[in-house]
Amino acid sequence: MPATSPIDQIAERVERLLLLHEQLAHTNALLAQQVMTLTQERDSLKSRLQAARARVDALLDRLPANQPSTDDAP
Repeated sequence: MPATSPIDQIAERVERLLLLHEQLAHTNALLAQQVMTLTQERDSLKSRLQAARARVDALLDRLPANQPSTDDAP
């Protein structure tokens, strides 16, 4: 088995690094897409929560101010 030259070793290492870079770039793109999707989902949920709070507040405002409780009955 012939010994590999330093140039061949460097070339092999560069090829491995290029492959690793490509894999990492792909993973990074997938993660960026996932972050964007989750951010949109979070914003949607926050909006729905605000709308639900507004509906609850409106319902609370419609309740009578002084409603006698059943514990106050003689």
